[in-house]
Amino acid sequence: MCGPFTFFIHLKMKGNDSQQTVLKIDGIGEVCFVWNRNSRNLRITMTPFQGVRVTVPPFVSLAYARKFVEDKRVWILKHAERMAEKEKGKSIFTPERVFKTQDHMLFLHTHPEKTIRIIIKSGGIHIFYPDFAPVEDPRIQRAIRKGIMEAWRIEAGIHLPQRIKELASTHGFSFNRVTVRNNKTRWGSCSRDNNISLHIQLMRLPRHLTDYIILHELVHTVHKNHGKQYWQLLDKVTGRNAKQLDKEMNHYRLEIW
Repeated sequence: MCGPFTFFIHLKMKGNDSQQTVLKIDGIGEVCFVWNRNSRNLRITMTPFQGVRVTVPPFVSLAYARKFVEDKRVWILKHAERMAEKEKGKSIFTPERVFKTQDHMLFLHTHPEKTIRIIIKSGGIHIFYPDFAPVEDPRIQRAIRKGIMEAWRIEAGIHLPQRIKELASTHGFSFNRVTVRNNKTRWGSCSRDNNISLHIQLMRLPRHLTDYIILHELVHTVHKNHGKQYWQLLDKVTGRNAKQLDKEMNHYRLEIW
C-alpha cells in the first residue's frame, strides 16, 4: 500500500470573524445575512443545502437588506424550486453516514483551523474541516468527494493492472500496457497499439461488472470495432452473458455527484 496522501484546501471562511444574522421571512424561509467589509453591493446567492444567503456591505442596515430580499421574492422562489431539485439528486456526506471504498473508509473530523485537510492513509479517508462550518457547505462536500476520488485512484493503480493481467492470462489475450485515468466519457478504451486505459471509478462497480469492462477492452485487442465477431468473442469470454452484463452497466454512470 502507498504511503499517506495529504491535501490542503484553503478556504475564505471567516467563521466567527464575520457578522451574520439569520431571519425567517414569510414565504421565503430562513435567510442568512452576512456583512462583508469587502463587498460594495448587496448580493443574493442560493446553493443546495445552504438556502438563501445575502452578502451585505458594511454600510447597509439589516432593514434595508431585508427589504432588498423581499423585493426579490419572485426570483428567490423561482430558484428555490431549482435548488430543491438539485438537492434531491445530490448525495450529502455527514459524520453519521457510513461510506466505504474497497480499501478505505471515510472519516469526517472538525478542527479549529480555517482550512480543509484531506489525509488518505492506513485504510482511511480523513477529512478535517473548520468546526464553525456546517458539513453541508459545498466546499466541504467537494473536498470529501476529492478525497474519495483520490482513494479510488490509489486503489485503481493497485488492483486494476493486476486484474487485467489475470483475465488476459485466463482467456489468452495480450496487450501492450495499461493506464488508469479519470476521463470524462468512457469506462475504458483500447488503442490501435493495444494500450488499454481503465477508469478509476471501476473501483466502485461490483466485481463482475469491473471484469466485464476489462474483458470488453481485452476483446478490442482482437476486434477493433463492435461488429458481430466482437460480440461473439465477448459473449464467449463472459460465459454467454455479454448482453445481460451490458444492460447492467446502464444502471451506472461516470457522473456520480
